[in-house]
Amino acid sequence: MNPFKLLLTIACLCASTAFARQSAETPKQPNILFIAIDDLRPELGAYGADYVHSPNLDRLAAQSSLFKNHFVTVPTCGASRYNLLVGKLPKSTVEIGNMAAVQMISQKEKAERPETFLEKLRGSGYYTVGIGKISHHPDGYVYDYLEPKSDQIELPDSWDEMLFDAGKWGTAHHAFFGYADGSNRNTLKGQVKPYEAADVGDEGYADGLTANLAVEKLKELKGKNQPFFLGLGFFKPHLPFTAPKKYWDLYEEEAIPLAPFSEIPENSSKASLLASGEFNQYALGEEKASLDAAMSEEYSRKIRHAYLAAVSYVDAQVGKVLDELERQGLAENTIVIVWGDHGWHLGDQLVWGKHTLFDRALQSVLMVRRPGKPGNQIEQVVSTTDIFPTLLELAGMPRDLALDGESMLVLMDSPDSATWRDYAYSYYNRGISVRTSRYRLTEYFRKEGKVMELYDFEVDPFQTKNIAAENPEKVEELLKLLEKGDTGLYQKPPADN
Repeated sequence: MNPFKLLLTIACLCASTAFARQSAETPKQPNILFIAIDDLRPELGAYGADYVHSPNLDRLAAQSSLFKNHFVTVPTCGASRYNLLVGKLPKSTVEIGNMAAVQMISQKEKAERPETFLEKLRGSGYYTVGIGKISHHPDGYVYDYLEPKSDQIELPDSWDEMLFDAGKWGTAHHAFFGYADGSNRNTLKGQVKPYEAADVGDEGYADGLTANLAVEKLKELKGKNQPFFLGLGFFKPHLPFTAPKKYWDLYEEEAIPLAPFSEIPENSSKASLLASGEFNQYALGEEKASLDAAMSEEYSRKIRHAYLAAVSYVDAQVGKVLDELERQGLAENTIVIVWGDHGWHLGDQLVWGKHTLFDRALQSVLMVRRPGKPGNQIEQVVSTTDIFPTLLELAGMPRDLALDGESMLVLMDSPDSATWRDYAYSYYNRGISVRTSRYRLTEYFRKEGKVMELYDFEVDPFQTKNIAAENPEKVEELLKLLEKGDTGLYQKPPADN
């Protein structure tokens, strides 16, 4: 061989080998599987509730950074999800309502709307797929409960694909409020029970169809030559508390614990709580919730049983998706996040629902599994607002937006980090609340004036007594912190109360 050609061949081989070695050593940008679960309070085995059957979420939690004190910014579905998506604290009443994403994103021109983390990921090369409820509307399209599906997407520029299987219910809204016979709360005008245990398979309710869609989509995504973000939104355990009978059968109803405190807290009032209107609109329920008296123990256990059956049902659907992630060989390069959009009172403080500034409504599930990283538990306080910057850092992307949260990666690497903020703000019911590792201070802006409530979780973990009046110095100290989170949301007292 010509000496020049020989040298050229050797050089090419060396360059090829070096490129291959560099490609093997350079990690691929990670895929992200983000699972949003509606109304999932931290009542799982992983959070210490050993009476709950949640083996798949518990297994994932053991491999994850499990956040023990994660609090949402707004205790209602649409606003909590909007906060998740844009990473900013609410500055207008629109941003604490269920139509936040519609009014702030869908109905705005591109230049006028905030950028979602989905847009950021998509603009950086991620293939984004949504299945189910990620924003407020259950299939990602904007239309009313009794209308046919529209073509107006709730999060324009966020998705490459937005998918949903409405099955026998016809539309996502009907599937969201669906029963096993194909009926739904909407067309029956609330003449339904708030629970159901039907002898059907997992596909007898909508979340089974959603899990199946996700399994099939993972098979497709494996073949794509780009990282993916798969957003998966499950409905349960949102009302109605429906699940196949086999999940109800996992529980002995008599053994299910009741709410540890079912009264109006001392020195608080009905104005700080909720009349449980969402729960009571299921008109065929055997009892109505009220702030005047607790429901019977028998019926309370029945509804708690229904909620836990729905949790076990959605746990099984999560398990199917995680198993497929493993089967496709994707788990080793996929970050998995499970997030509950808020908590839920199950008779706590006499409330059956969300929409309060108490921990039962604000505290929810958050776990993040990173490939190759061991699981750990994080006690420090974090906020849903922190998820956007965390996703950017996990994806290796710059933080080039003005966001109100901080990346939680420092905590995931060092749970006892002394530099972490360790508090979270929440807004609702004409109130602003700050949660620290020990206290919750809430300031309500009512017609009669400002009202302060302070709870000490070290001595009162279930918020049974407002101690603001007897601890003015602590109120003054925490008020300085609270004022940092005052975004101007509540400028005036309401016209009526």
